[in-house]
Amino acid sequence: MSLTTSGGLTGGDRVSLDIAVDPGARGSVTTQAAEKLYRVLPEEPDIRVETRIAVGDGGRCEWLGQEAILFDGTRLRRRLEADLVGDGALLAVETLVLGRSAMGETFSRGLVHDAWRIRRDGRLVWADGLHLGGDVAEIAARPFGLGGARAMATLVYAGPGAAGYLDLARELAPAPHGGASCLDGIVVLRWSMADAQALREQVMAATAALRAAAFGLAPRLPALWTC
Repeated sequence: MSLTTSGGLTGGDRVSLDIAVDPGARGSVTTQAAEKLYRVLPEEPDIRVETRIAVGDGGRCEWLGQEAILFDGTRLRRRLEADLVGDGALLAVETLVLGRSAMGETFSRGLVHDAWRIRRDGRLVWADGLHLGGDVAEIAARPFGLGGARAMATLVYAGPGAAGYLDLARELAPAPHGGASCLDGIVVLRWSMADAQALREQVMAATAALRAAAFGLAPRLPALWTC
């Protein structure tokens, strides 16, 4: 299933998406294109993007979100919450791009608050958050900040046999720009790179390989990712 997003959000806009996969069912949800987050005026509310996913016992769900591109002066609060039951499994990917460098654009000031919460049988098993505010360019330039990175991505597999995919995950997200870890039945892959296109290529390859290994699906992403 493809999701038609707005194509561009600005101050006061709010997008809420609910995905439900029944027990034993399978579902793949992707976006038609990258989402653009435009400048928010000081008097306007922050942009809010909320994704809620519920997967029943034995169900399999893919959330394949394409990039969120942050324009200078935007303020974004994004949250993904997933509730898994029994052996329900989730493969989810999201990416942030700090300005379109190919267009000479930068995300130098603004706000991005990006949070993930995954629960299994009502128990919180993974919580993660990124918060950048104010002079983002200065923070991003620090070696102990983003080290000059302009794009970041997170890919998560939460489901049966997660630990068995850790070696593959580390091959798919190699240093120095990537890494992978496993905890409590969840494999997490991360990337942080200066080149958004190079990051996209690594994310696409890794997501395709992991969906094939974990779900037995074709090792490729929906055609909308390459249109």
